[in-house]
Amino acid sequence: MKFKKFSGLIFCFIGVLLFVGNLSAQTTRESLEKKRIELRNEIRRINELRSSNKQKERSVLSQVEDLDQQIRSTENLIKVTNQQANLLTNQINANTNKISRLRKELEELKEDYAGMIEKSYKSKSSQSRIMFLLSSENFLQAYKRLQYMKQYTNYRKQQGDEIKARTEELQELNASLANQKEAKEALIAENRQTRAQLEKNKKAQQDLMQSIRSREGEFAAQIRQKQQEINKINAQIEKMIRESIAKSNEESGSSERDVYELTPAAKALAADFVKNKGRLPWPVRSGVVTSRFGRQPHPVVKSISINNNGVNIDTDSGGKARAVFNGTVSEVQVLKGANKAVMVRHGDYITIYDNLENVFVKKGDVVNTGQELGAIATSRTSGKTTLHFLIYKNMQKMDPADWILEM
Repeated sequence: MKFKKFSGLIFCFIGVLLFVGNLSAQTTRESLEKKRIELRNEIRRINELRSSNKQKERSVLSQVEDLDQQIRSTENLIKVTNQQANLLTNQINANTNKISRLRKELEELKEDYAGMIEKSYKSKSSQSRIMFLLSSENFLQAYKRLQYMKQYTNYRKQQGDEIKARTEELQELNASLANQKEAKEALIAENRQTRAQLEKNKKAQQDLMQSIRSREGEFAAQIRQKQQEINKINAQIEKMIRESIAKSNEESGSSERDVYELTPAAKALAADFVKNKGRLPWPVRSGVVTSRFGRQPHPVVKSISINNNGVNIDTDSGGKARAVFNGTVSEVQVLKGANKAVMVRHGDYITIYDNLENVFVKKGDVVNTGQELGAIATSRTSGKTTLHFLIYKNMQKMDPADWILEM
């Protein structure tokens, strides 16, 4: 009896571990599936963009940049799909082991139950049960024998219920196993198609790169010119921030020009902003980062470095910029070469949403997380709908990828 209780505790502990493991696997599975859908949407968006631009006169450099982005997204998709397939393999193996264990338990239960039925059958007559009670030496013994008979009957019922439960669990596991194997085969088939498309894109990229190598000086000049335009936009943004700080401080009686003087409410808002570092929502409903923060080699002409004070996010045509946190609109300005920009203040932290064709807010408006700030402009030449998103602490540039969830 002690052994049975001990073994029962062991199975209970194993059950808890399996439950926790299943929860973790479920979370991982959902996260991978979400990422896979996002990557497929990225590739779809790039495909649509390339298709819509086929009739336009677009530079070879732009075409290679698009292909490079599509190749990177496709490689990430293959990686995520492989992770999903591996996770399913682990789950299939775990389920197979669990099915083997359940079958063994079921056989033991059935043998135990069969022995009980046989013993019960041999003494099933009501006469033998009555004689068993009447042969008691005293009333107390008769009472104990009656209780024993009741416990035995209940135990038989419990064994029957347990066999039924184990059988149903086994059937559910078998069905789950079949579904998992089917899902894994579908992922493998999808990966084969994705790899074929990847090879096709790489071949197209190689063909375009040959023409770029022969004209690398020309393209390098184009990239430098584009970087100069970006630098001018960045200078306008930093001027806007500095003027906003100076004006805010002047109103509070401070002469500081590079750091906000904070009220207690502003300090609390900044603290809340910091608490959400790494968990802020994206400034668009869906999109892909096409240019990251800081200085990095150009994705095509590697000999040239490019610099970005924020990130560029390509989104769907008609996409809207959304506030990543509660705050107050401190500036709405037209930037030369970059359409309109909205600056939202969160204490001494600032988020900037640049390249908007229409703005839905005005200076002084209090905005909430997720609120739409404006419609993002679509370039007539490239056909891309791109948001330039930046985060500052006073005049200090910050990498949005450190703040935005899974950027």
